[in-house]
Amino acid sequence: MRVPKDAPLQARHEGVAYGFCCAGCLEKFRKDPARYVRGAREPMAQVVGIELPHRAPASVPKGVRWTCPMDPEIVRDAPGPCPKCGMALEPMDGVVSAEDGNAELRDMTRRLIVATVLTAPLVVVTMVIGHAGLGLLELLLATPVVLWAGWPFFQRGWLSLVNRSLNMFTLIALGVGVAYVYSVAAVLAPGMFPASTRDAHGGVATYFEPAAVIVTLVLLGQVLELRARGKTSAAIRELLALAPRTARRLGAGGSEEDVPIEVVQVGDRLRIRPGEKVPVDGVIESGDGAIDESMVTGESMPVDKRPGDRAIGGSVNSTGSFVMRAERVGDGTLLAQIVRLVSEAQRSRAPIQKLADRVAAAFVPTVVAVALVAFAAWMLVGPQPRLAHALLASVSVLIIACPCALGLATPISIIVAMGRGATTGVLFRSAEAIQELRRVDTLVVDKTGTLTEGKPRLMGVTTLAGFTEDDVLRLAAALERSSEHPIAGAIVAGARERRLEDAASTAFDSLTGRGVVGEVEGRRIAIGNAKLLAELGVDGAALEAAASAARAGGSTTLLVAIDARPAGVIAVADAVKPTTREAVDALHREGIRVVMATGDARPAAEGVARELGIDEVHSELLPDAKARLVGRLVDEGRVVAMAGDGVNDAPALARAHVGIAMGTGTDVAIESAGVTIVKGDLRAIVRARRLSSATMRNIRQNLVFAFGYNALGIPIAAGALYPIFGLLLSPAIAAAAMSFSSVSVIANALRLRRAAS
Repeated sequence: MRVPKDAPLQARHEGVAYGFCCAGCLEKFRKDPARYVRGAREPMAQVVGIELPHRAPASVPKGVRWTCPMDPEIVRDAPGPCPKCGMALEPMDGVVSAEDGNAELRDMTRRLIVATVLTAPLVVVTMVIGHAGLGLLELLLATPVVLWAGWPFFQRGWLSLVNRSLNMFTLIALGVGVAYVYSVAAVLAPGMFPASTRDAHGGVATYFEPAAVIVTLVLLGQVLELRARGKTSAAIRELLALAPRTARRLGAGGSEEDVPIEVVQVGDRLRIRPGEKVPVDGVIESGDGAIDESMVTGESMPVDKRPGDRAIGGSVNSTGSFVMRAERVGDGTLLAQIVRLVSEAQRSRAPIQKLADRVAAAFVPTVVAVALVAFAAWMLVGPQPRLAHALLASVSVLIIACPCALGLATPISIIVAMGRGATTGVLFRSAEAIQELRRVDTLVVDKTGTLTEGKPRLMGVTTLAGFTEDDVLRLAAALERSSEHPIAGAIVAGARERRLEDAASTAFDSLTGRGVVGEVEGRRIAIGNAKLLAELGVDGAALEAAASAARAGGSTTLLVAIDARPAGVIAVADAVKPTTREAVDALHREGIRVVMATGDARPAAEGVARELGIDEVHSELLPDAKARLVGRLVDEGRVVAMAGDGVNDAPALARAHVGIAMGTGTDVAIESAGVTIVKGDLRAIVRARRLSSATMRNIRQNLVFAFGYNALGIPIAAGALYPIFGLLLSPAIAAAAMSFSSVSVIANALRLRRAAS
């Protein structure tokens, strides 16, 4: 329905104007705007020609396309399974809401709960009591598990056949389906089976238990995978949350109003007050401020900004007030570019399950071919009743090849390895991270918060004749207690560590971009840069040598004047973590090249690199430059891990083969990475790499176990022993062999709990 231009009923939601044809629709909108918008036909901006840039609310992902991380050529307009590999598709050019993104996770979780509740008693019954006389009970318990809880796997298996792309879901659907159908026939029509397959009571062995167990285990794997995928979207939503929802726009007549961020246009003049976030990218026209740009540069100390300097959307104005002109809005901002980089990079990695799918692509047709050959052979030369024997042999082949052990081979090792890693301070978020970490030969590290502690500390005080270190530091700390700047906090903390006596200050004044001045114990104190001392008529030349030496070592320097006389230099820096040098040495012994990529200035970066023996240094990098550096190393054929802790590291973390986040860092960095180091200690990377190698060896051993049993059991199930010994494989023995193969795989995986990490 098209709303007329003069429609009197209008309302806004998420920066979009909507028109309403009647009061009833308007009332529905007011009660639940988000729900109403999902059904809205046309925004008012489009109907009446309002020039109003807007974005669809997060719960209405218009234009979002979905793709497969393993098969990027697959692109769909809606979520669902990949028609080639069966994996869940994920958004490629948009961010869906948590509600919409978790729809499949909620569905799979419900199916897992039902499957677990019904499979548990089924397993207990068959293990404690046995199959005799309980066929109908097993049928009642297993049917909802197989036909309802496992229905998505049959759909994916069918898609794999239709698209001629066999994968693990083909094998799962085939094995579970055959086991279930065979078991139903055994319960409802046991007389159709040869006498040699029936027990003393005339019953036929059933396979309800393994069919239900396989469905439950595969559902568990799907839930874990979807949870990991959900965290990927959560990382992007965290990034979007960094941008403020409103901006204070200046009108032509000097008026000011708070407007939604969506309506800000290029050229608009915006006022940024102390403590506020910068809404968009732009240039400062008047005023000044100290802006915390750690989300972009990683540097923990605010940057002084004056007219002509650039301000980045999402950064925080710590002190001061200024007016800026908007230059990049919406998708053009640096924050939006970071979101796009993270989203693209997170889709670029193939999961470990692709190995099992490649194996399944050859294994499935082989099993089917063996079953058909067995059927034909028994029909041609087998004893009477030939049809019954042929059906038994072919079905036995398909049942014994059911991927119980194969399905466990990879996930059970991954689960045990994740648990082992957690006990040693290493959290793996994905199977691909475990797979890739053992191959890493290059580690790219951020400086602030990764190599260093991530916050400024007092490094030293240098004084001129007539002044002592304690006096200069005590007076400076007394003045800086009135300041909210992080450097001021470092000076105050340094004075406390030295147990210097507290003093009170008066006449405090903060001069943005220059420093602070005030009085302490009747003495006039000034702390800041050379420009401040020059304004006060103090000759700071005598302090320059000490300041230059401190800056060369990576420190930020503050010049101190007492009673209009140059008194000393205070050096503040982000100190290197005590364990970092040991970690870098251990990484070098592992044959890993260490590369620093930081947004800090070159002197600070090179000072830390010299201290730690870093192989290569790249400084003053923005987030996209860090991601490009990682991409270049990948293109050179290196297997790259990236370690960082900030929002600015998120694109590079996602672009690397393995992203490693410091547990002391931001949530965005942690969600963008495949590995989290809980305590922020780089030595844990070496432990994680060793655990990765042990896990992949364990998985290969499990696959050998799984295929070894199949290689031995399939020919026997087909009747290979009959011509020589006159023996057919008993269904009970087949079930026991299948169970034993699973037990072997589990027992082998549990050895990882003792793996050296």
